[in-house]
Amino acid sequence: MKSELLSIDPNRPSGTTIAVAADVLRRGGLVAFPTETVYGLGANALNANAVRRIFVAKGRIQSNPLIVHVSSTDEARTLVIDWPNTAELLTSHFWPGPLTLVLRKRPHVPDVVTGGGPTVAVRVPSHPIAMALLAASGLPIAAPSANPSDRISATRAEHVAQAMGDRVDLILDGGPTASGLESTVIDLTTTTPTLLRPGTLSAVEIAEVLDRPLATSSSSGHAKQDHASPRSPGMLSRHYAPSAQLIFAPDDGRELIEKFIAQGQHVGWLYFGSPTLASPPGSLFIEMPRDAKRYAKRLYAELHRLDAAGVDRIVVAAVASSPQWQAIRDRLTRASAEA
Repeated sequence: MKSELLSIDPNRPSGTTIAVAADVLRRGGLVAFPTETVYGLGANALNANAVRRIFVAKGRIQSNPLIVHVSSTDEARTLVIDWPNTAELLTSHFWPGPLTLVLRKRPHVPDVVTGGGPTVAVRVPSHPIAMALLAASGLPIAAPSANPSDRISATRAEHVAQAMGDRVDLILDGGPTASGLESTVIDLTTTTPTLLRPGTLSAVEIAEVLDRPLATSSSSGHAKQDHASPRSPGMLSRHYAPSAQLIFAPDDGRELIEKFIAQGQHVGWLYFGSPTLASPPGSLFIEMPRDAKRYAKRLYAELHRLDAAGVDRIVVAAVASSPQWQAIRDRLTRASAEA
């Protein structure tokens, strides 16, 4: 049975539509909804059976934990054993918003949510639809990105509908998401707060609030996490990948594009500036913005577009090495990793 899709105003969400979605969650169903980062695939975080449906729908390995979305700092504190001063400092600056904190979980948080680990990842989203859904349901909502495991995250409702088919009970279509990349994840169970996943908020912004630099987990780089139990989503070596092979070029990618075209392949190219190269039939060249935030907002949508065009390979031009581009580099590196 095809997923039900309901359009909803992203700025003034209809109470009636939100009530329908909240009822689906309370009954153990799955609801895809927009956050300020990407679309999430939500279930009642305290209902282990409902959460298991997320793993089945996504084809996600059981050891890969989920982020729990909550309505407030007070609700977050009901899910964790302790609340250090660093948590209070960061949440007062960045919640609601795209920051996820990893803390030691209370016993009533199901192990399926945490990948069997002792910690839970929590955040308060700022998107009006997500906030309304949390308020109406009265539930903490476990919600990874609403896409098949390891594939491109969804930034539009149509991405969810196309990729998830009949595996979702309800999709709330609130239009495109604002930032286009997932939240930043910080582990607060370590002596020094540790960056587990770069995201919408830069490590520099967070370090300024803490007045000290973040530690960096080896697994937030390129370490293999596929057979371990990561402390955060988004840490597997291959992730965020399109169906077509993605190559993250060390340069502008032009030579690779010319090589693949000469071989008769259909190619996609995300480039900066003028390509000075005509796109042959079956290929698609897309100019990307040089501003990191604008690039991030468009990245997943353009990768979905290239997959829909049926290209054989996607070449992505190198991006800047500055902190503003860290999350983008992380996503492209993982998307280009071999399966």
